[in-house]
Amino acid sequence: MRHVFPCGTPVLDFVGTLQERRTPIPIERIGSPGLLDAWFVEAGLLDRRPGSDRYDLRAALQLREAIYALVKARLTRRPLPVQAVIAVNRQAAGAPVVMRLDAAGTSRSGKAAQALTELAGEAVEILAGVDAALLRECGRPDCTHIYLDRSRGRRREWCAMRSCGNRVKAAALRARRRR
Repeated sequence: MRHVFPCGTPVLDFVGTLQERRTPIPIERIGSPGLLDAWFVEAGLLDRRPGSDRYDLRAALQLREAIYALVKARLTRRPLPVQAVIAVNRQAAGAPVVMRLDAAGTSRSGKAAQALTELAGEAVEILAGVDAALLRECGRPDCTHIYLDRSRGRRREWCAMRSCGNRVKAAALRARRRR
């Protein structure tokens, strides 16, 4: 499976692995240990699949939802949920991915828990830093991707122009033509 990475940062792309959250049946992109492993590799967190099991998957889904709760709180200017803060801080305190310099450049190795630690650490950096002010949710009604708006003027509306931006613009054009 090829995963999508429209948000510009691994942790927000990780949050986006549950797509269309507001619909009756959201789309789960990491619903098995194998899909989680593939996501870690495709996201560039690890060079090889870590061999995740169902416990790693459960930890990943719990971390993803804790990060999402914190991001939504920042977006709506509400207090951070205490349980989500505890969960993210606990994971961020774990062992990080091992980076090594070699003849080919660098390699990144570790287990699923180490990749999750990388994601939790990045979440802490974003949520506690200046980038928190750049958090935005995609403007397409069915999309719930969250991204950092680093555009000039901070007026970006969609997680990705190729997908959501084109869909919104095409729908608006069809609506104008019907009138």
